[in-house]
Amino acid sequence: MTDARDVRISPSILSADFANLERELDAINNADWAHVDVMDNHFVPNLTLGLPVVESLLKVSPIPLDAHLMIDDPDRWAPAYAEAGCKSVTFHVEAAADPQKLARDIRAAGARASMAIKPNTPWEPYADLLPELDMVLVMTVEPGFGGQSFMAEQMPKVRAVRESIRTHGGDVWVQVDGGVSAKTIEQCAEAGADTFVAGSAVYGAESAAAAIDELRALAAGHAH
Repeated sequence: MTDARDVRISPSILSADFANLERELDAINNADWAHVDVMDNHFVPNLTLGLPVVESLLKVSPIPLDAHLMIDDPDRWAPAYAEAGCKSVTFHVEAAADPQKLARDIRAAGARASMAIKPNTPWEPYADLLPELDMVLVMTVEPGFGGQSFMAEQMPKVRAVRESIRTHGGDVWVQVDGGVSAKTIEQCAEAGADTFVAGSAVYGAESAAAAIDELRALAAGHAH
């Protein structure tokens, strides 16, 4: 068991009202992070926003930004998000040419370096990258669209990542993203996740702030 301070909730603005992003960020000011999904219409079949919008969000966000780059060629583009002021930058290992160098570049630019793996990507080949990473994101949906159903079959992968961190040591966060809600967050926490992305579960609720508090309490009750 752990307490709520060891659990991080990162609402995804993919489910927010894009015409009123400053207001939508204020609505989640009790969260730990704001999760920003950058999609390029190449790595994933959807187009969202890029660096100019992120730079604008950084000026008004009451909480740090967690940039999730679902893009081709992150080796080239990811460090700029760190340089702009995002405190955590996630690249997809499937898209990275040199994940070790990229993680080091992100850290050198002042952000936490995070590596994401898609549902069909195994964890084991990348476990040796842990010393370069501050967070591993296990996707619990296929990246590209919000509102998808949670994939419980990804929980063994979350467990495997957590076990690798225990073996290697180091303070590496384990994030889950996709279909996380009051119904699914406890099994994610039980599997070893400590950082949770939630989109429609927060922005679709009557009160985003109350939904964040509920998710944090549910996760804290089941975290390792």
